[in-house]
Amino acid sequence: MWSEFKEFIKRGNVMDLAVAVIIGAAFGKIVGSLTDDLLMPVISLFTGKIDFANLFFALDGKVYPTLAEAKKAGAATLAYGNFINAVVNFLIVAFAVFLLVKQVNRLMPAPPPPPPPGPSPTEQLLGEIRDLLRQR
Repeated sequence: MWSEFKEFIKRGNVMDLAVAVIIGAAFGKIVGSLTDDLLMPVISLFTGKIDFANLFFALDGKVYPTLAEAKKAGAATLAYGNFINAVVNFLIVAFAVFLLVKQVNRLMPAPPPPPPPGPSPTEQLLGEIRDLLRQR
């Protein structure tokens, strides 16, 4: 079992996946900071200074000034502002991955053209008949 595990780890795909997960986690933190610290404040400026992180609905019917205070009081909340932030994060990551894949595909060599198709069965048969007639 140990030797099978070592063979599994030695495969290039496993190491590539491990590197991708580590870089993806770091990239996720960068995108989170970009969204929370740079984009959302600008968006909130245009939307009347709304802080998306504090958009929530307390299910207990009480009014809390911030989401942190509602959670501190133990109230169940629907934090739809956090959901908006998560959607913006996702869209940024998806767009960045799209650009990355597009650039990598551009750098990759074009696949060789497929070989031309051979003669159809009818053409093959006619060629054989022609060759037989030439032999006579």
